Amino acid sequence: MTDNPILNFTVTTSDLSYIGEDLQRPECILATRDGSLWAADARGGVVHIKPDGSQEIITQTFGDLKDQFEAASDDAARFTEGTLPNGMAFGRDGRIFISNFGTDVLEVMAPDGETTTLYDSIDGQAIGKVNFVLRDSKDRLWLTVSTRIKNWMQAMSPNIADGYVAVADENGLRVVADGFGFTNEVRLDAKEEYIYIVETTGQCVSRMKVAEDGSLSDREVFGPSKLGKPGKNCFPDGITFDAYGNLWGTLVMSDQIFAITPEGDYHVILDDDNEAASEALETAFRNDEATPELMLAAGGTIAPWFASVTFGGADLKTAYIGSLRGTRIPYFTSPVAGLAMAHWHD
Repeated sequence: MTDNPILNFTVTTSDLSYIGEDLQRPECILATRDGSLWAADARGGVVHIKPDGSQEIITQTFGDLKDQFEAASDDAARFTEGTLPNGMAFGRDGRIFISNFGTDVLEVMAPDGETTTLYDSIDGQAIGKVNFVLRDSKDRLWLTVSTRIKNWMQAMSPNIADGYVAVADENGLRVVADGFGFTNEVRLDAKEEYIYIVETTGQCVSRMKVAEDGSLSDREVFGPSKLGKPGKNCFPDGITFDAYGNLWGTLVMSDQIFAITPEGDYHVILDDDNEAASEALETAFRNDEATPELMLAAGGTIAPWFASVTFGGADLKTAYIGSLRGTRIPYFTSPVAGLAMAHWHD
């Protein structure tokens, strides 16, 4: 391999540009070949940002169910109540699979916003806090459930590891790996031989071998056993691969973009941490005393609570940052192209 293009690459605030306006919780972003961006939105839908910069929200329609979704009562409740489109994946037909972090279901939304529930239970039980969905080249859906606890903030504990990974294929939905510390985003490598699994409260990224039938084995930590800076909170959230094989990711609440090289080395690309708030949150977390107030106090100024990284643009060298509390999308130019997602080849 040639020299890794990210080893001497860093980004500062002066390198950032922004797109989108008045977005609400653009946690997950999908990019398409025509230059469009599709961002999850807490108003109950997806915002389509067109190549010319104009945007429109496609609001989900649920029939009678929509009446159940009332406005959140306070700032913390905005992250725990109502419909919260979170992870997204394109189907081959242009529909969007949505893991709804508020209603705890996997949905599919048509281009006009009409939404139906695909899965709301597994093995006869409520599915739990559905976080992320990923489609692979075989059209399987990989689904993560962060916790089985309804209020996810109560699962921000070093002593709770009830998250799991499920796969949906022609045989339905089934659990393929369990016992993770707040399972978050997952990604497959270029050959789809390994699945990489974010453990937010485990403060690490794990990986497992993927068998032909979708079963998983040989769980191991990939990269550092604890991400981030010593003594600071380090809760990973989103991950994605570049074409070189580096695994890019975000630390939510300490607002860092990082990359783990194929050799497992950790490299910081962008750092917008509020260090005092990070230290307070990490100390409380280690004592199993993390509160919504401490979480909300953490985060930087660029787009608070970095949640994801998405590569887009015609050459896949534009890196977009998703966030939980930002209202626009920061982006910068990467020295290496991103690994194209399944829908890029449709």
